[in-house]
Amino acid sequence: MAKMKTAKAETQPDFGLLPDILGYHLRRAQSAVFQDFAASMNGANVTPGQFGVLALIQANPGLSQTRLAEILGIDRSTLVAVIDKLERQGLVERAPRPNDRRSHALKLSRQGQSRFEALARLVKKHEARIAHRLSARERRTLIDLLQRIG
Repeated sequence: MAKMKTAKAETQPDFGLLPDILGYHLRRAQSAVFQDFAASMNGANVTPGQFGVLALIQANPGLSQTRLAEILGIDRSTLVAVIDKLERQGLVERAPRPNDRRSHALKLSRQGQSRFEALARLVKKHEARIAHRLSARERRTLIDLLQRIG
């Protein structure tokens, strides 16, 4: 007669090598952060990447698309698609750069500035929630360690 597996054995799997793999833990943490971010945005239909683009443009008005892509570490064509979407939503404006008419200077529109401020408040609450089990020192250490990896 075959032994039946207990529920306990099914709920506690052997994770093999995974507990020692940094990428596994980073991916699990990223998934949890992204899920909370989406829930925190109250249907604002903005991704973490789009918020990052808005934050950089808000802090650096006049930034070129090329420089923004470099800062973000993404290819220019990927960024152009993001900027196109934000521009269609009325959040970002492109203007010719005075010293290089082939590139665009980016800035938030009035609506974009207002929306960014509202989103920033939601993001701050999201950040507090995801880091609530970390002390201020642990949070700074985690950011430092992630920056070393990235």
